[in-house]
Amino acid sequence: MLRTGIRIPLFLLTAVALTACSAATADDAPPRSAATKGAPAKVTVVPPAAGRPVSVTANGGTLARVKVVDKDGTELTGRTGAGGSAWTSDRKAAPGTSYTVEVVARGSGGAESTSRSSFSTPGADRVNKLSLAPGKNTTVGIAQPLSIVFDRPVANKADVERQLKVTTSNGTEGSWGWLTDYSGKDRVDWRPKDYWKPGTRVTLEATLDGTDSGRAGGWFVRDYRTAFTVDTTARVIRVDLDRKKLSVVRNGRVVTTIPVSGGTPGGDKRSWRGTAVLMAKEGTIRMNSETVGLGDAYDKLVDSSMRLTWSGMYAHAAPWNAAYFGRANKSSGCIGMSDADASALFATVRPGDPFEITGADTKGVVAEGNGYGDWNLSWADWRAKSALR
Repeated sequence: MLRTGIRIPLFLLTAVALTACSAATADDAPPRSAATKGAPAKVTVVPPAAGRPVSVTANGGTLARVKVVDKDGTELTGRTGAGGSAWTSDRKAAPGTSYTVEVVARGSGGAESTSRSSFSTPGADRVNKLSLAPGKNTTVGIAQPLSIVFDRPVANKADVERQLKVTTSNGTEGSWGWLTDYSGKDRVDWRPKDYWKPGTRVTLEATLDGTDSGRAGGWFVRDYRTAFTVDTTARVIRVDLDRKKLSVVRNGRVVTTIPVSGGTPGGDKRSWRGTAVLMAKEGTIRMNSETVGLGDAYDKLVDSSMRLTWSGMYAHAAPWNAAYFGRANKSSGCIGMSDADASALFATVRPGDPFEITGADTKGVVAEGNGYGDWNLSWADWRAKSALR
């Protein structure tokens, strides 16, 4: 009869059977009386490869309790099936992790026996990480998607998406959509069907530890969690490049309209159209045209800068263009306005607010990966970008 506390070799390819000793110890079941005589259950723990669930079976009995704990003390919960004789963990075993398994089983006579064992999984040759937006415990505008950018490629998109759980305070309908970020990296965004309802609370649980992102991507070796709240004010910024006007709409009512000058028609200095989500309020920054492929057109400090795309479109103060506000589009692609108007707008808006831009002569529609252009796809087209559809 095997002693308890054995360590299951990593290279083992077959199930390892563990049977409790009949001698009473701190780890073993007490001796059975004549009234409870019967064959003990034969417990089998299958050491899984990384990315596979842990499985435990009891031959000739049932499982009363199974506890699987990793080296950090985190327990892998699981479910019992097959009439109580089999147990499978809900979570997958993570790479480079040691686990201890404690099993309480009931044999044919009803007596309980306890078995303990341990196993380890090999370490990951590659590790994938990610960055989340918006930041934890932030408050955002009504158009802010939940966005995840991965450090390495994700080939197993469906496997990864299954581990991403979004919970909202009001049952908001939404969907994940896979795209290529402006950086060239894999990215997945969760976008509601319509703009968020003001005040919605959102939580993401990314239980990715032990998930293989696929060829060239590597393993995830931790879980991620973030939460944010949608502003209680529904704010939309409407930019009409044909009329050279910008309007602030608050809770469905226009509260401010100011003159602006957009990108110069007829070439590379045109603005983008469509819905661009305010990415960040960057304040006073240096803008250099060479960084966006426009040669030496400009190099200056710009105040009240509000980033709309990764490709360099901002709304900002542009006092050098004062003669054109409300009259002509003469910028290098940004939406310019007076110092006073830009300062007031900067103080009003919040990252996540949508800028809905219209105009006849533009470079085209903001792509979903160029900042947060998710809203430029129809709901049907967005849902089709999920790996689980």
